Amino acid sequence: MLPERTDVLVVGAGPTGLAVAVTLAGHGMTATVVDRLAEPPVTSRAAVVHAGTLEVLDRIGVAAPLAARGLRSARFSVRDRDRVLLTVPFDRLPSRYPYALLISQAETEAVLTDRLAALGGRVLRPYEMTGLDLDGDGAVARFDGGRAVRARWVVGADGMHSRVRELAGIGFGGPADPGESFLLADVRVDSALPRDQVSLFLSRQGPLVWAPLPDGTVRLVATVTDAPREPQAHHFQALLDERGPARRPDRITGMAWSSRFRIHHRIASTYRCGPVLLAGDAAHVHSPAGGQGMNLGLRDAVALGDALAAGPRALDRYAADRRPRAEEVLGFAANLTRLAAAPPFARPLRNLLLRAVSTLPPARHRIAVRLAGFEPPPR
Repeated sequence: MLPERTDVLVVGAGPTGLAVAVTLAGHGMTATVVDRLAEPPVTSRAAVVHAGTLEVLDRIGVAAPLAARGLRSARFSVRDRDRVLLTVPFDRLPSRYPYALLISQAETEAVLTDRLAALGGRVLRPYEMTGLDLDGDGAVARFDGGRAVRARWVVGADGMHSRVRELAGIGFGGPADPGESFLLADVRVDSALPRDQVSLFLSRQGPLVWAPLPDGTVRLVATVTDAPREPQAHHFQALLDERGPARRPDRITGMAWSSRFRIHHRIASTYRCGPVLLAGDAAHVHSPAGGQGMNLGLRDAVALGDALAAGPRALDRYAADRRPRAEEVLGFAANLTRLAAAPPFARPLRNLLLRAVSTLPPARHRIAVRLAGFEPPPR
């Protein structure tokens, strides 16, 4: 049952909201976490936790159990069909976690939920926010059924279509176009590709990400012009035939689940509006290229939890610090997408450039560090 009052109300029990609550619990503070879904989802888009994020999660006791459940990838390859254009090594990262951890978002949420429970917290479900009134003492959040909660602080961790952001009147700027269209699936596949690395296939039709998961399935993500309403195995087989290995083609033998989605490149006009604070997809959305979205949200979450524990001035610093970091990640993801979908006349030059970079260990290391998401300390 919802309490009448709480110090911190976290709306959204995805990775970001859970990580905010876990961070607060580590500071001895209790947050009320609510979610509109009756049960946590068992399928998810995100499939990688990078080394820089694991370093941050280690501070809240989550990195080790995540690492125990995930598949450790020591490298990342960029390909044009059978040709490897660039291999990015993670095994020399300046980290206790010198790899990219391949793990489904559902597993990441399960680990965070277990950690929150161990610290005495839990998620209240299903509660959908319907109203938000701000005043000098904080906010009153209203939920379906006439329930209301007074909170000193409200954290919007409720995703791209954030009700918290909307009700607080915070802008969410970006292009007016319908956004990039993606297909996504976890498939079982006969393949000669290495099962210890992510492969990014570049194609004039768009990029295709091939990422092995711990349960033996492979996560496929691809941009498409017009995604079918209910993607089937044959749609993903066609993508592999069109963009994947040519000499030894992959063959899909089964599909665990599939989805379609659209992504805009957008960022909130501010991360703080009085007692309302944003983190994760409620604050920024962009292409999944490079696997940066959930990772940025998790780093937002720990920074926000620390700031809430430190007081109002720290919250201003949080808002001022996190938005430029999101702008940088949005630009990085957009550049990766443009690189992947280079027009036919530019592909030879692009491939030549990537192969040249592959011969320069310092350049490959810089790319690995950038993908890993290490961040300088906040100002």
